Amino acid sequence: MARKKEEECKSIPGWLVSFSDLMSLLLTFFILLYAMSTVDVTKAMKFLSYFQGENPKFAPEQTSVIPPIVPFSTNVVLKVKKRIKKLLPVSAFQIVATKEYALIRLFDDIIFEPNSYKLTPKAKKALKEISKTLITIKKSLKKNEKIKIKVVGHTDISTPNKKIPGVKDSWDLSIKRATAVAEFLISNGVDPSMISVTGYGNTKPLYKWRHPMLQRRNSRVEIFIKVEAEKKTQ
Repeated sequence: MARKKEEECKSIPGWLVSFSDLMSLLLTFFILLYAMSTVDVTKAMKFLSYFQGENPKFAPEQTSVIPPIVPFSTNVVLKVKKRIKKLLPVSAFQIVATKEYALIRLFDDIIFEPNSYKLTPKAKKALKEISKTLITIKKSLKKNEKIKIKVVGHTDISTPNKKIPGVKDSWDLSIKRATAVAEFLISNGVDPSMISVTGYGNTKPLYKWRHPMLQRRNSRVEIFIKVEAEKKTQ
């Protein structure tokens, strides 16, 4: 019987191939992170000079960089957040910036009295600061620019089951709460021609899970702030 020919080189275990591929990927990942990081050119050149056996004087080229332009919505968000974060708990509001508008979301648990559309003292203090911000921003706009403010009221699914004096249904309550916020802004100096009011009742919830805490947060007032450039009439 012929002898089996011995293998000249043993095959590599399968796990070792996978492990080597993983190490290669990790190395590539860390090299990418390093390449994307910010490096102090002066310190880097000084460090390299130690390996060159001499101490040359490096003078990195200086260039001027134009400061980034802060979008209008981001500017509004930063100013509003700075003013109201000391007046309201974190759970009472959300502030969002998009390319088109700034959004201030106020939750009814803190903003309104229980089963009412009457503003709480905390809400009035916060809305006063928001009014000051809007007035300041309006003064900084160009002549052909105008602020549009849309105040939108929302309620949760349990609202129709609660009897509130002077309120017909959830839609009526959402309108009354949005109107209360808009009227307070106007009473504190905001131009009424800038403001519009809308109510959606419980038709546009943030959260659809039937958890009581999340359902309560569906009851809210949202303030959309947008700048529009007036079209030139020919």
